[in-house]
Amino acid sequence: MNTPSVLLRDRWLRVVFGGGRPSHADFHYLWLRHNCSQDLHPLTRERVIDASEIDERIAPKDAWIEGDSLFVRWNELSARVSRFPFEWLRAHAYAAERESPALPETSLEPITLDARDFDQPTLFREILVRVERFGVARVVRFMPNGDRARPEDTELIVDSLAAAGLKVIGTHFGRIEDLRVDNTTNQNTDQLGYTDSAVHLHTDQPFLEHPPTFQALHCVAPAPRGGESFLVDARALSAILRAEDADAYELLRTVPVTFHRKQRNFEKVLHAPILGEDGPAGFRVRYSYFTLAPYRLPFAQMERWYRAHRRFAELVRDERHHVRFLLGAGDFVFYDNHRMLHARTSFEGHRWLRGVYFDR
Repeated sequence: MNTPSVLLRDRWLRVVFGGGRPSHADFHYLWLRHNCSQDLHPLTRERVIDASEIDERIAPKDAWIEGDSLFVRWNELSARVSRFPFEWLRAHAYAAERESPALPETSLEPITLDARDFDQPTLFREILVRVERFGVARVVRFMPNGDRARPEDTELIVDSLAAAGLKVIGTHFGRIEDLRVDNTTNQNTDQLGYTDSAVHLHTDQPFLEHPPTFQALHCVAPAPRGGESFLVDARALSAILRAEDADAYELLRTVPVTFHRKQRNFEKVLHAPILGEDGPAGFRVRYSYFTLAPYRLPFAQMERWYRAHRRFAELVRDERHHVRFLLGAGDFVFYDNHRMLHARTSFEGHRWLRGVYFDR
């Protein structure tokens, strides 16, 4: 028999009752606060407040189980404590024994390759297996020269991934991007990736009808300060969004927005939803704050759209969902561009990463 417990999430909590049926139930904070017994008239037991009077940002400061009741201390100035008996919660449970989607995987064990391993196709196939499972694989100490990272090693990565069944996809930047502030090798370098500024979570090439499926980022030289990388699994978060806010999910899946990449010598426009089920693996996210054109939606839909986008963005930006690491010299990361959002922090000094796109 389970011990009674309470689990807090962003907008709701789960009560595990510890025995009987249902065994657990989920409740939104707004619903719980709306049903606090302290807002019932002492004589008639009628409710004396309207739901619209409750701040939509209501949330617990704390919640605990005592005896056969749930207690919640709210984030109101009054620090009100509400009591909800298990018997009452069971009788009014609207999400009894709800199955919630799994949270994204955030513990990323790296694969270590040394000079003897780079030409072994089985190890690179293991990279693809990890990407299929987790969306990303990180490889450390890929230094075929033995003691230092070299730009030529990127070609060895390309050859090894080709042997594992992938092909390079060139873009308007070229075949391989040299992501460095003093870039002289690529076309169309007037974009954030070639600066030392932070680049927040996004997918690459969302303005193409078929964005490249995978990307490898190979570190030749890390920055002396900053330049941490982080990724988040948008497929897992979209499943959470769908389970918690079906209206927001449907808007992001069905309403097309305009992605507009405009540079000095390149321009591309595409109208597509942010979330889609048209990718090779049945999922594709297009998420790029710096290539979104101004929204053109019906007046009556605009605020609803912003609310839906904000709900997904809150899940995306939550650092508890991020895979974070610092790429050292010789390290590379390989990820699914249809599934994972990637980002970096700002940095100081010389930093040199090389980027390559792939499809199957």
